[in-house]
Amino acid sequence: MNDIFDCRLLLVDDEPELRRMVGNILKQSGFKKITFAENCSQARLLFTSEKPDGVILDVSLPDGDGFTLMREFRSLSAAPVLFLSARDEDENRLLGLGLGADDYITKPFLPRELILRLHAVLNRTYFPAVLNRKEKPVFHLGKTKIDFNSGTIASAKGTFTLTAKEYALLEKLYDNREKIVTGDSLCLAAWGDPLYGYENTLMVHIRRLREKIEPEPSDPEFLITVRGLGYKLTGVTLP
Repeated sequence: MNDIFDCRLLLVDDEPELRRMVGNILKQSGFKKITFAENCSQARLLFTSEKPDGVILDVSLPDGDGFTLMREFRSLSAAPVLFLSARDEDENRLLGLGLGADDYITKPFLPRELILRLHAVLNRTYFPAVLNRKEKPVFHLGKTKIDFNSGTIASAKGTFTLTAKEYALLEKLYDNREKIVTGDSLCLAAWGDPLYGYENTLMVHIRRLREKIEPEPSDPEFLITVRGLGYKLTGVTLP
């Protein structure tokens, strides 16, 4: 993959007019590889066969819901997911983000907003570790190995792939290792916004990071909570 426009996108929405409209917006913006699904069944087949680099996903689908579908996708790949939905209640937005979605846009939306936010998601996911091909740190937390080049964590539990949000959070913590990183700073790194509205989502992502890097996630020794201030990554060793 040499360019963001080489990314393979999967658009899942049951409204034919919206699929056509979003498809045209994407094509006019330079994206060339777009596949379409109108329900969960089609989306599952296409996700497996096409292996998309990014997914634009509706919440309400005729044979299921986008939240459940995203859980399935997350078990197969760390491809970023952007929810595009008429559901604009805070609880649905936070549920989507808490499950690991990379962004959540409500209908109606401006074409420019969709493209800007899609670019941001894809850039955060692929440009740091893939498109720029710059050497990234490889380090250890105890016996756990973290490789930013491949976006993987290897431990006695197995090998895990970092999601885009986990990558952004862990990179921010690594860049400021042994220092306190505020919740605002972490949210700006991962979502481009300060903490307000993301408190619960940040906590969910921190918990999932701990499940991957900590021997005992409920008693962390590397990703520490500094009550009232933020978080700190400690115990980093370089190979």
